[in-house]
Amino acid sequence: MNIDSIIAPYGRTVVRLLKGPVEATDTNAWEDILNYQSEINKYLMNIGIELIVKRDEGFAYIKQIVDDEDKTTGLIPRQQLGFEISVILIILRQMLEEFDSNMDELYATERFVSADELRERIEIFLPERFNRVKLLSEIDTYINRIVSLGYLKLIKRDNVNTYQIHRIIKEKVTLDKLQEFKDKLQEYVESV
Repeated sequence: MNIDSIIAPYGRTVVRLLKGPVEATDTNAWEDILNYQSEINKYLMNIGIELIVKRDEGFAYIKQIVDDEDKTTGLIPRQQLGFEISVILIILRQMLEEFDSNMDELYATERFVSADELRERIEIFLPERFNRVKLLSEIDTYINRIVSLGYLKLIKRDNVNTYQIHRIIKEKVTLDKLQEFKDKLQEYVESV
C-alpha cells in the first residue's frame, strides 16, 4: 500500500505546517497551500488551528485559535522566551520595520543582519542604566536560540555568519507589542 493513496493530496503539507512555517521556496508544499488553502484550513480548524498565508511575504504558518478566555487546544505549546530573547526579537522586528520603510531598499526583499550589527543595535536600544554585559556576552547563544525558533535563518557569506530576518516575526511581534515592550522597558529603567 502506498501512503499517498490513503492520505489527502495535501496531507504531507499539513504535516510540514505542523513542524513550522512553509516558505514559497519549498515549491511542492507552497503550491499545495495555494491550491488547497480552504481544505487545509478546514481540516486544521477541526483541531483548533488556523492556516495563515502571507502570499506577498512568501510564507505560510499555523497558529492556535484562542478563545475569549485565552484558552487553546494545547497542541502548540506556548514558549517562555525570557527577557534577553525578547529584547533581541524586538530589535529584529524594529530592524525589519525600518528596512521595509526605507525607500533606498525598494527592490530588496530580505533583511540580513550580522551578530556584530545586532550587538551595536542592542547597545543603542537598551538605555544606559540597563546592565548590558550579560546580554552582550551571551549574544551567540541567544542568536542560536532565535534561529531554532525560526525567526532568523543562518546564511554563510564569505565564511561569515549572517542571518536573514524571517518575516514571520512581523506576525509574532506586532507594532503594538513592539511599542508595549518599549514602554515596559522604559518603566523598568526609570524604576531602577
